[in-house]
Amino acid sequence: MVYMDSGDMKKLGLRNGDNVLVTTPQGSVVLKAVKYPRSETLGLIYIPYGPWANAVCSDATTSIGMPSFKGTPAEVEPALDKPVLTMEELLKSEFGR
Repeated sequence: MVYMDSGDMKKLGLRNGDNVLVTTPQGSVVLKAVKYPRSETLGLIYIPYGPWANAVCSDATTSIGMPSFKGTPAEVEPALDKPVLTMEELLKSEFGR
C-alpha cells in the first residue's frame, strides 16, 4: 500500500483502495492507495518498508549500509487496470533481476 493525503487522492480522482502506479527515477510499482489516517500530508506519500518500497528507492547507502527511503521524488498516477504484484511476482519481475 501507499499512504496518500486525501486531497492528493481527490485531485487524482482516487478512492481508498484504488490502484496507483508510483514511479521514481529507480523504478515503478503498482500499489493500493490508502488515505493517510493522521494529519494532512499534501504532496507526500509513504510506502511502508518492504519489497514494494525497495522497488522504487535508490540502493545508494552513502556508506551507512541503509538506503534513504525519504525524500525520493515520485510521480503517482491512477492504475485502476493494473494489478498489485504479489511478493513472488514482484521478485520475479524486472525489479528482482
